[in-house]
Amino acid sequence: MLISFEGIDGCGKTTQISLLKERLIREKFPVEVLREPGGTDLSEIIRGLLLNPDIQMNPITEMLLFSAARSELVSQRVKPFLNRNVVVILDRFYDSTVAYQGFGRGSVPIEQIHNINGIASHGFSPDITFYLDIDVKSAAERREKQQADRMEQSGMAFYERVREGFRHLAAREKRFVLINALQLPEQIHDQIWKHIHHKIGFEKG
Repeated sequence: MLISFEGIDGCGKTTQISLLKERLIREKFPVEVLREPGGTDLSEIIRGLLLNPDIQMNPITEMLLFSAARSELVSQRVKPFLNRNVVVILDRFYDSTVAYQGFGRGSVPIEQIHNINGIASHGFSPDITFYLDIDVKSAAERREKQQADRMEQSGMAFYERVREGFRHLAAREKRFVLINALQLPEQIHDQIWKHIHHKIGFEKG
């Protein structure tokens, strides 16, 4: 099973991914957590470039670098794990490229990004995507004590467009589960686990 978590920076993905991983381990499921961009030596190098606040780049360059890192991650890590029936949890996947580089940056038309995503993901798609929805102001308040990376320095208007992109995807894609990220972490986890438990039971059946 391939599970992805999406949302603007500060939505609480890291906490929920950790809780889900712990729950799956307790339930005796093999599980691996991977982050985007990253997860391989090459992808981590690309991550360093993308998040470095001292580096400026063209929006199309940014989109293609994210896609290159994704291709490497899928081919080297995601595909082999799935072939061994490992549950793979992704901290971001190609939906972030639609939201950030498509809606946020306006790099290229959205349909072109969907096409590039299909190539970079080697045809793999999440079985379920949890989108943790939070308003931009609340997310910024959660991040205020952290040092901002290059993406996080893009401003409030940028994040409003990114959130619009995620909400657009949530309305369009049946695999999306939209969750209010302002709830208590335990409440959010309970909702996530209900969906995962149902999905696992359905696949076994």
